[in-house]
Amino acid sequence: MTIDQTFIDDLDSGRIRAASPQPDGTWQVHQEVKQGILNLFAQGTLQAYPAESYTTFFDKHTIPLKHLTLADNVRLVPGGSAIRRGAYVAPGVICMPPMYINIGAYVDEGTMIDSHALVGTCAQVGKRVHVSAAAQIGGVLEPAGARPVIIEDDVLIGGNCGVYEGVLVRRRAVLGSGVILNASTPVYDLVNETIYRSTADKPLEIPEGAVVVAGARTVKSDFGTANGISVATPVIVKYRDSKTDARTALEAALR
Repeated sequence: MTIDQTFIDDLDSGRIRAASPQPDGTWQVHQEVKQGILNLFAQGTLQAYPAESYTTFFDKHTIPLKHLTLADNVRLVPGGSAIRRGAYVAPGVICMPPMYINIGAYVDEGTMIDSHALVGTCAQVGKRVHVSAAAQIGGVLEPAGARPVIIEDDVLIGGNCGVYEGVLVRRRAVLGSGVILNASTPVYDLVNETIYRSTADKPLEIPEGAVVVAGARTVKSDFGTANGISVATPVIVKYRDSKTDARTALEAALR
Protein backbone atom coordinates (compact mmCIF):
# COMPACT_ATOMS: atom_id res chain seq x y z
CA MET A 1 0.00 0.00 0.00
CA THR A 2 1.11 3.56 -0.71
CA ILE A 3 1.45 5.72 2.39
CA ASP A 4 -0.57 8.93 2.12
CA GLN A 5 2.10 11.46 3.04
CA THR A 6 -0.21 14.38 2.26
CA PHE A 7 -2.67 13.12 4.89
CA ILE A 8 0.09 12.94 7.53
CA ASP A 9 1.43 16.37 6.54
CA ASP A 10 -2.04 17.87 6.79
CA LEU A 11 -2.53 16.41 10.27
CA ASP A 12 0.93 17.57 11.29
CA SER A 13 0.28 21.15 10.23
CA GLY A 14 -3.28 21.36 11.56
CA ARG A 15 -4.82 21.79 8.09
CA ILE A 16 -7.12 18.87 8.87
CA ARG A 17 -8.27 17.69 12.29
CA ALA A 18 -10.47 15.01 13.79
CA ALA A 19 -13.10 17.51 14.92
CA SER A 20 -13.62 21.20 14.24
CA PRO A 21 -15.66 23.91 15.98
CA GLN A 22 -18.69 25.32 14.19
CA PRO A 23 -20.03 28.90 14.32
CA ASP A 24 -22.98 27.82 16.49
CA GLY A 25 -20.69 26.37 19.17
CA THR A 26 -21.16 22.73 18.18
CA TRP A 27 -18.33 20.48 17.00
CA GLN A 28 -18.24 18.52 13.75
CA VAL A 29 -16.48 15.16 13.95
CA HIS A 30 -14.56 14.05 10.85
CA GLN A 31 -14.66 10.25 10.89
CA GLU A 32 -12.53 10.04 7.74
CA VAL A 33 -9.58 11.37 9.78
CA LYS A 34 -9.92 8.57 12.30
CA GLN A 35 -10.14 6.03 9.45
CA GLY A 36 -7.04 7.49 7.84
CA ILE A 37 -5.10 7.06 11.07
CA LEU A 38 -6.29 3.47 11.41
CA ASN A 39 -5.06 2.85 7.86
CA LEU A 40 -1.59 4.10 8.85
CA PHE A 41 -1.44 1.56 11.68
CA ALA A 42 -2.64 -1.23 9.39
CA GLN A 43 -0.04 -0.41 6.73
CA GLY A 44 2.84 0.02 9.15
CA THR A 45 5.65 -2.45 9.74
CA LEU A 46 7.99 -2.37 12.74
CA GLN A 47 11.07 -0.25 12.17
CA ALA A 48 14.02 0.86 14.30
CA TYR A 49 14.47 4.63 14.61
CA PRO A 50 17.92 6.07 15.37
CA ALA A 51 18.42 8.26 18.41
CA GLU A 52 18.05 11.98 17.74
CA SER A 53 16.66 14.12 20.54
CA TYR A 54 14.87 10.98 21.77
CA THR A 55 16.20 7.61 22.79
CA THR A 56 16.05 4.83 20.19
CA PHE A 57 12.61 3.25 19.83
CA PHE A 58 10.73 0.81 17.59
CA ASP A 59 7.37 1.65 16.00
CA LYS A 60 5.29 1.40 12.83
CA HIS A 61 7.22 2.92 9.95
CA THR A 62 4.18 4.96 8.89
CA ILE A 63 4.10 6.98 12.13
CA PRO A 64 7.52 8.30 13.21
CA LEU A 65 8.05 11.03 15.79
CA LYS A 66 7.09 14.57 14.92
CA HIS A 67 10.03 16.65 13.72
CA LEU A 68 10.24 19.98 15.52
CA THR A 69 12.57 22.89 14.89
CA LEU A 70 13.20 26.07 16.86
CA ALA A 71 10.98 27.91 14.37
CA ASP A 72 7.95 25.91 15.58
CA ASN A 73 8.20 27.78 18.92
CA VAL A 74 7.14 24.71 20.90
CA ARG A 75 8.92 24.34 24.23
CA LEU A 76 9.82 20.65 24.51
CA VAL A 77 11.65 20.27 27.82
CA PRO A 78 14.24 17.44 27.95
CA GLY A 79 13.38 14.30 29.87
CA GLY A 80 11.54 11.60 27.96
CA SER A 81 8.60 13.31 26.24
CA ALA A 82 7.44 12.36 22.74
CA ILE A 83 5.09 13.73 20.10
CA ARG A 84 3.98 11.48 17.29
CA ARG A 85 3.93 12.66 13.70
CA GLY A 86 0.43 13.67 12.64
CA ALA A 87 -0.21 15.60 15.86
CA TYR A 88 -0.65 19.35 15.54
CA VAL A 89 1.14 21.30 18.28
CA ALA A 90 0.72 25.07 17.98
CA PRO A 91 3.33 27.73 18.71
CA GLY A 92 3.62 28.55 22.40
CA VAL A 93 2.73 25.06 23.64
CA ILE A 94 4.84 23.83 26.58
CA CYS A 95 5.60 20.13 26.97
CA MET A 96 6.91 19.10 30.39
CA PRO A 97 8.70 15.75 30.68
CA PRO A 98 7.67 13.04 30.42
CA MET A 99 4.45 13.61 28.49
CA TYR A 100 3.03 12.10 25.29
CA ILE A 101 0.93 13.49 22.44
CA ASN A 102 -0.48 10.89 20.04
CA ILE A 103 -1.28 11.07 16.32
CA GLY A 104 -4.34 13.07 15.30
CA ALA A 105 -4.27 15.21 18.44
CA TYR A 106 -4.68 18.97 18.09
CA VAL A 107 -3.08 21.11 20.82
CA ASP A 108 -3.65 24.84 20.43
CA GLU A 109 -1.60 27.91 21.38
CA GLY A 110 -0.40 28.58 24.91
CA THR A 111 -1.39 25.20 26.32
CA MET A 112 0.78 23.34 28.83
CA ILE A 113 0.95 19.55 28.82
CA ASP A 114 2.46 18.73 32.20
CA SER A 115 4.57 15.83 33.41
CA HIS A 116 3.23 12.27 32.95
CA ALA A 117 0.21 13.61 31.03
CA LEU A 118 -1.27 11.98 27.91
CA VAL A 119 -3.09 13.58 24.99
CA GLY A 120 -4.64 10.63 23.14
CA THR A 121 -5.39 10.02 19.46
CA CYS A 122 -7.51 12.74 17.86
CA ALA A 123 -8.08 14.59 21.16
CA GLN A 124 -8.79 18.29 20.59
CA VAL A 125 -7.25 20.65 23.16
CA GLY A 126 -7.89 24.38 22.96
CA LYS A 127 -5.88 27.51 23.73
CA ARG A 128 -4.33 28.22 27.15
CA VAL A 129 -5.39 24.88 28.59
CA HIS A 130 -3.39 23.39 31.46
CA VAL A 131 -3.33 19.60 31.40
CA SER A 132 -1.85 19.00 34.84
CA ALA A 133 0.53 16.27 35.97
CA ALA A 134 -0.62 12.67 35.38
CA ALA A 135 -3.86 13.76 33.67
CA GLN A 136 -5.15 11.56 30.85
CA ILE A 137 -7.01 12.91 27.81
CA GLY A 138 -8.30 9.78 26.11
CA GLY A 139 -8.16 8.93 22.41
CA VAL A 140 -10.64 7.51 19.94
CA LEU A 141 -8.58 4.39 19.27
CA GLU A 142 -7.99 3.24 22.84
CA PRO A 143 -10.73 2.12 23.34
CA ALA A 144 -12.33 2.61 19.94
CA GLY A 145 -14.89 5.41 19.93
CA ALA A 146 -16.77 7.55 17.46
CA ARG A 147 -16.14 10.94 19.08
CA PRO A 148 -12.83 12.41 20.15
CA VAL A 149 -12.39 14.10 23.53
CA ILE A 150 -12.73 17.88 23.15
CA ILE A 151 -11.29 20.37 25.65
CA GLU A 152 -12.15 23.97 24.78
CA ASP A 153 -10.13 27.13 25.52
CA ASP A 154 -8.93 28.20 28.99
CA VAL A 155 -9.83 24.91 30.71
CA LEU A 156 -7.87 23.65 33.71
CA ILE A 157 -7.52 19.87 33.93
CA GLY A 158 -6.31 19.05 37.44
CA GLY A 159 -3.75 16.45 38.39
CA ASN A 160 -4.68 12.77 37.97
CA CYS A 161 -7.86 13.61 36.06
CA GLY A 162 -9.13 11.34 33.30
CA VAL A 163 -11.32 12.54 30.42
CA TYR A 164 -12.41 9.74 28.07
CA GLU A 165 -14.92 8.50 25.46
CA GLY A 166 -15.79 11.67 23.59
CA VAL A 167 -16.48 13.93 26.56
CA LEU A 168 -16.81 17.64 25.71
CA VAL A 169 -15.47 20.13 28.27
CA ARG A 170 -16.62 23.66 27.48
CA ARG A 171 -14.39 26.74 27.77
CA ARG A 172 -13.14 27.99 31.15
CA ALA A 173 -14.29 24.89 33.01
CA VAL A 174 -12.14 23.60 35.88
CA LEU A 175 -11.74 19.91 36.69
CA GLY A 176 -10.41 19.45 40.21
CA SER A 177 -7.76 16.84 40.96
CA GLY A 178 -8.88 13.26 40.46
CA VAL A 179 -12.07 13.93 38.48
CA ILE A 180 -12.90 11.09 36.05
CA LEU A 181 -15.27 11.74 33.14
CA ASN A 182 -16.47 9.18 30.59
CA ALA A 183 -19.55 8.33 28.57
CA SER A 184 -21.23 6.52 31.45
CA THR A 185 -20.52 9.18 34.09
CA PRO A 186 -23.46 11.25 35.41
CA VAL A 187 -22.38 14.71 36.56
CA TYR A 188 -24.42 16.36 39.32
CA ASP A 189 -24.79 20.14 39.14
CA LEU A 190 -25.49 21.43 42.66
CA VAL A 191 -25.85 25.01 41.41
CA ASN A 192 -28.54 24.36 38.80
CA GLU A 193 -29.89 21.18 40.43
CA THR A 194 -29.61 19.09 37.28
CA ILE A 195 -27.79 15.98 36.11
CA TYR A 196 -25.71 15.86 32.92
CA ARG A 197 -25.40 12.59 31.01
CA SER A 198 -24.30 11.46 27.58
CA THR A 199 -26.79 10.05 25.08
CA ALA A 200 -26.45 8.07 21.87
CA ASP A 201 -26.46 11.37 19.97
CA LYS A 202 -24.60 13.68 22.34
CA PRO A 203 -21.46 13.40 24.43
CA LEU A 204 -21.30 14.14 28.13
CA GLU A 205 -20.90 17.92 28.15
CA ILE A 206 -19.41 19.94 31.00
CA PRO A 207 -20.89 23.46 30.90
CA GLU A 208 -18.83 26.58 30.34
CA GLY A 209 -17.15 27.81 33.51
CA ALA A 210 -18.22 24.84 35.64
CA VAL A 211 -15.99 23.91 38.57
CA VAL A 212 -16.09 20.13 38.93
CA VAL A 213 -14.75 18.17 41.90
CA ALA A 214 -14.61 14.48 42.74
CA GLY A 215 -17.66 13.58 44.80
CA ALA A 216 -19.59 10.48 45.85
CA ARG A 217 -23.13 9.07 45.80
CA THR A 218 -24.46 6.77 48.49
CA VAL A 219 -25.40 3.25 47.36
CA LYS A 220 -28.95 2.84 48.68
CA SER A 221 -29.32 -0.92 48.48
CA ASP A 222 -29.54 -2.78 51.77
CA PHE A 223 -26.05 -4.17 51.29
CA GLY A 224 -24.65 -0.76 50.30
CA THR A 225 -26.27 0.98 53.26
CA ALA A 226 -25.18 -1.71 55.71
CA ASN A 227 -21.57 -1.42 54.57
CA GLY A 228 -21.44 2.35 54.08
CA ILE A 229 -20.60 2.06 50.36
CA SER A 230 -20.46 5.08 48.06
CA VAL A 231 -19.82 5.40 44.31
CA ALA A 232 -17.52 8.10 43.02
CA THR A 233 -19.17 10.77 40.87
CA PRO A 234 -18.17 14.24 39.61
CA VAL A 235 -20.04 17.17 41.16
CA ILE A 236 -20.30 20.78 39.93
CA VAL A 237 -19.97 22.81 43.12
CA LYS A 238 -19.83 26.32 41.59
CA TYR A 239 -19.22 28.27 38.42
CA ARG A 240 -16.04 30.14 37.73
CA ASP A 241 -15.62 33.55 39.40
CA SER A 242 -12.79 35.99 40.14
CA LYS A 243 -11.48 33.83 42.99
CA THR A 244 -11.33 30.81 40.69
CA ASP A 245 -9.56 32.88 38.02
CA ALA A 246 -6.93 34.00 40.53
CA ARG A 247 -6.26 30.46 41.74
CA THR A 248 -6.04 28.98 38.23
CA ALA A 249 -4.17 31.78 36.46
CA LEU A 250 -1.37 30.60 34.20
CA GLU A 251 2.06 31.79 35.30
CA ALA A 252 3.37 34.05 32.55
CA ALA A 253 6.96 33.65 33.72
CA LEU A 254 6.84 29.94 32.91
CA ARG A 255 6.05 30.84 29.31
